[in-house]
Amino acid sequence: MPDWNTLAVGDNLDVMARLAAGGASYDVAYLDPPYNTGSALAYVDSPAGGHDAWTARLRPRLEAVRDLLAPTGAVWLSIDDHEVAHLRLLCDDVLGERNRLAQVVVQLNAKGRQLGRWFATDHEYLLVYARDARRCTLDPTTADSVRPSDFPLVADDGRRYRHLPLRNTNKRFTPATAPTMRYPLWGDPVSGRVATTPFAGAREVLPVFGDGAPAVWRWSAPRVDERGDDLVCRVVQGPAGERVDVSQRDWLTPDRRKKLRTVWPAEEVGSTDTAVAELKALVGPVFASPKPTPLLRRILGTAPSDARVLDPYAGSGTTGHAVALANLADGGTRTCTSIEVDAPVRPGSFADLAGLATTADVTRRRLAAVAERLGGGYTEL
Repeated sequence: MPDWNTLAVGDNLDVMARLAAGGASYDVAYLDPPYNTGSALAYVDSPAGGHDAWTARLRPRLEAVRDLLAPTGAVWLSIDDHEVAHLRLLCDDVLGERNRLAQVVVQLNAKGRQLGRWFATDHEYLLVYARDARRCTLDPTTADSVRPSDFPLVADDGRRYRHLPLRNTNKRFTPATAPTMRYPLWGDPVSGRVATTPFAGAREVLPVFGDGAPAVWRWSAPRVDERGDDLVCRVVQGPAGERVDVSQRDWLTPDRRKKLRTVWPAEEVGSTDTAVAELKALVGPVFASPKPTPLLRRILGTAPSDARVLDPYAGSGTTGHAVALANLADGGTRTCTSIEVDAPVRPGSFADLAGLATTADVTRRRLAAVAERLGGGYTEL
């Protein structure tokens, strides 16, 4: 079994060329490129020439990542306000606008940055692109946000559920656009029984919107026949008063998942402060602005448990750390290839004060510590 973590030291463009020549392929790529802000990181992140120079340097690297992705894979890119517009246009060009899956807002500083003149910025972004949206296997759902309190009803057998309208609440679906989905059902609001044919005590029920306008059902008649026990006829209160309607019993199951939203709060994915504390507890204060592992674990949760992960801008090694944590949590066999350039750290930076000479030394120290404490092994190419 391969080691969970592999570090490749060198210019990421050169390293990715070697990986491609060796036939490497990845299911997930995570890019946290220098933000082009000139801030006090471990390395200089503001190339001369502004936006154009920044995108020109990133383009071939993004193309290399694209070529290393499996046809079913996806790439996630962290960025802030300064370059998000330019990065999105670049990704649209290199990866294809049709393959853009989301632009996620990530709250990494719940208190907001107070030093600027104008607003207290508390967020960054994640751009998410598929290699090929038609074939992508990314699963944008999670079990973490499924709460039993969202299912307030309890069946006789102890299972929890909630009522959902059987009618289609999307007003794009009407008798004109989906005529086969409008048909009568028969229901008894006393017993709750629902059927596609009349029975004793039943009343005819047709789907309507809240304002009384004709609607359509979400289920076909054959599906109603198959899953009639998951339906209930009951009296509901609408704007025009009481009416008899049909609801679906939506069950809370152990494998229940919920679609991820496009705003990720710090209490769910961590913050820069929690990331600094996490890194400090592992190897000491060696990096000023690492990403939190819960953020990367949420990303990893959208991919299979045996995903091959690529991080061309490894920095402090958060992605590799998150891979180890995810494997320990679910018994997965994910692997991560981290790439970091062997560039001198900035004088006076956390890395410099910790006695680390290069940016790759920062990544190396964390991944080695992860292997020692969590297992999974560690290899350097």
